[in-house]
Amino acid sequence: MSKELELKQKILIVDDSEMNRAILADMLESEYEIIEAENGTEAVAVIEECRAELSLILLDIVMPEMDGFGVLEIMNKREWIEEVPVIMISSESGAAPVKRAYEMGISDYISRPFDSAVVHRRVVNTIMLYAKQKKLAALVMEQIDENEKQNALMIDILSHIVEFRNGESGLHVLHIRILTEQILKHLVQISDKHHFNQEEISLISMASALHDIGKISIPGEILNKPGRLTKEEFDTMKTHTTIGADMLKNLAFHQDEPLVKEAYAICRWHHERYDGRGYPDGLKGDDIPISAQVVALADVYDALTSERVYKKAIPHEEAVRMICNGECGTFNPLILKCFNDIADVLPDRLKECNPGRTNEQELQEILENKLQPKDSSASERTLRLLEKERMKCSFYASMSDEIQFEYTLFPPMLTLSEWGAKKLRLPEIIMDPFKENGPLYSLIERGDIAEFLRILTEASHEKPVVKYDCKANIGGESRWVSIVCQAMWSFDDESQFTGAIGKAVDIHESRMRIDALEKMASHDSMTGLYNYDYAKNQIQELLKNREGEDYVLMLIDVDGIKKANDMKGREFGDKVLIHVAKHMKEIAGSDEVVARISGDEFLFLSKCDMDLDSAAEKVARAAEGEYEGFQISVCIGMAGTRNMGTNYNVLFHGADAALRAAKKNGPKHRENYIKLM
Repeated sequence: MSKELELKQKILIVDDSEMNRAILADMLESEYEIIEAENGTEAVAVIEECRAELSLILLDIVMPEMDGFGVLEIMNKREWIEEVPVIMISSESGAAPVKRAYEMGISDYISRPFDSAVVHRRVVNTIMLYAKQKKLAALVMEQIDENEKQNALMIDILSHIVEFRNGESGLHVLHIRILTEQILKHLVQISDKHHFNQEEISLISMASALHDIGKISIPGEILNKPGRLTKEEFDTMKTHTTIGADMLKNLAFHQDEPLVKEAYAICRWHHERYDGRGYPDGLKGDDIPISAQVVALADVYDALTSERVYKKAIPHEEAVRMICNGECGTFNPLILKCFNDIADVLPDRLKECNPGRTNEQELQEILENKLQPKDSSASERTLRLLEKERMKCSFYASMSDEIQFEYTLFPPMLTLSEWGAKKLRLPEIIMDPFKENGPLYSLIERGDIAEFLRILTEASHEKPVVKYDCKANIGGESRWVSIVCQAMWSFDDESQFTGAIGKAVDIHESRMRIDALEKMASHDSMTGLYNYDYAKNQIQELLKNREGEDYVLMLIDVDGIKKANDMKGREFGDKVLIHVAKHMKEIAGSDEVVARISGDEFLFLSKCDMDLDSAAEKVARAAEGEYEGFQISVCIGMAGTRNMGTNYNVLFHGADAALRAAKKNGPKHRENYIKLM
């Protein structure tokens, strides 16, 4: 009998009438295990004790001590109503009690006197409905869990992408996500200003994984330099913020996705500082998005506590002290308080994320389990999840400008990223890719394919990453590509080679991107002239190597640009400056330097083959004139090496003082608008 009861679903009957309880029990006990309570107080105690085992509650309205509505109120307050269905039973015939009962979450209503068939049918239907809802809820939770696991997979993949180019640990991206999540959770607890829900926190934490995506385009010799970066190298490194943001901004799709919007803000502004001394835009205070502020602090902490090619890891306590004491920049005091509050638990949180990193075996197990569905609903759910992950992979691959691929030996299959397939004009999936006269042989020479397969199969567990450079036919052109991949093995005792994951980079395009980055770091984006920092270095080097020769440093201010902007718009003002820059660049010799300092001010270092006034006149004639009805005039301040020496700073300050004097007189007095210090 006890074994039979264990298999039966349990129903709680709550009624102050023993007769009513007996009638209902007689109707249902052949199929269900019956538990009885004679009032609301007793019912609450039973529900609290064994609600996980209850399949249904039959609840009377009118009872002593606590009526049915009192029970429903407690069930709602404690969220039990979502776990156990309730059928209200009563002889009340009015509409108001019934309406109130439904508003409080009951599933059905049965009036007395009882009809056995009606009671049985409604009990069965309600239990079945809740069973289906529980199953659906379980499936949804399972899907959420799977989604989270698949998201972790994508973060792991992204970590490996970063690892290929950066000397940072592959755990950096995971650490940033955990740190961001922990800080945001505490932030909403202590601040009324920020109201993130769990979904928004998860979104920001996921977006934080893209904070350094722009480093994909930073030259490797800078990215992994073991020593201190020069100013020029650091300027190039700083461009990863705008490059990453532009990658996201220039996507042809997903622009309205919250993840992309949040990732853009984090990419561009995670190196801004609360006091306005960050980059690239010098944002200050709350002008910096809160997500970027949180990621900035997380990034600094992980950089301090992790080993890099240029430094050893700093202990946790020391890193916390340095950050809180302002030794690593200025942060939002509220975020700093959050960080300090949770500092003690951070090492444990980060350790928890490391063992959970998805490895290849887990990936294989997920695929094997999911591709063998137990029922049609599970199969459909899995396919949706896999499609979602495919879209994520495509998204990340399109940003990296790399041809990403996976090769499996069993079955023999080459899978290309969507972007890579379009680049190579091949299908995304190629079965038996190395068969005779297959599509790869129209892309890469037979000897190169054989050599690449040889070095791949000879890879070891200790050195799983292999690199091979060869020529490939890309878009009808023979181009050099660099293939980097990691060999994969089975996880049985024999550990057999099973394939590889990797990427191929067009070396020509990569070189072009590096050249563009170098130009970005040295040139003004609007006029194409040198920027101030680069020009300063060029001038210092030139004066050092041409000691004994005479030069004059001129600072040129274009008059009336504000007036030009007011007359025809800012775009016209920019065109005037471009026009001036073009003509000054045309007269500059190979041993002369012309640059845009900022706004409407330019710099010109001229060799003195003539007197100083003549040098200034030469520049003035080139810069002045008429442009689309606007009369261009300039003021010039200059300082010469002949009377001020070759120290750049002395020359610059002298020319700057002369320029201020010239501007004070104004362009009406031609004899005064060029000043020599």
